[in-house]
Amino acid sequence: MSLARLLQLASPTLPVGAYSYSQGLESAIDAGHVKDASTAQEWIGDVLEFSVARMEAQALRAMIGEMSAARRQELNDFFVATRETAELRAETLQMGASLAKLFDEVSIENPAYPTAFALAVRRWEIDPRQAVVAYLWSWLENQVMAAVKAVPLGQTAGQKILLELGARLESIPELPEEAWSNFAPGLAYLSSRHETQYSRLFRS
Repeated sequence: MSLARLLQLASPTLPVGAYSYSQGLESAIDAGHVKDASTAQEWIGDVLEFSVARMEAQALRAMIGEMSAARRQELNDFFVATRETAELRAETLQMGASLAKLFDEVSIENPAYPTAFALAVRRWEIDPRQAVVAYLWSWLENQVMAAVKAVPLGQTAGQKILLELGARLESIPELPEEAWSNFAPGLAYLSSRHETQYSRLFRS
């Protein structure tokens, strides 16, 4: 059943509301930085490399491992603190709370999304490496679908981006905690701009 559970966690039908967020992509489109398939792939690829792969994936991988509840809470709070805008912070907490509803009991206060995902992986005994790739795939698919809607792009163009960027996911290395990084000032700036953007499709 672990494969079925893994597919459930990676599914766009998982009721966490991921489809309602663009994580700054909509603001990048509004600012003219993303305007076609090439620039969409460049933007998404940079966010993957400089933020998601170096911080979110690392925190997720760590929290899947064996540790005390206090240490997991500490990592959860640390990850929430790395969300640089009110939108991004609200997003991870809302998605984490929604995913946690699948469980009868969650030992973490205000779980971020990767924290809740890690708890699901542990509870359902899913292979940690596969779980991290599935998490990244889910993030990537959501970003591409946001670009398809908002740029807009054709479905085939979106699938080509998934083919190109999806090939990077399994090679993302595990980093020591002192090397974790969330240095993506352009993302933070555009995410903050999105909070007051006049016309929006997405919540972030």
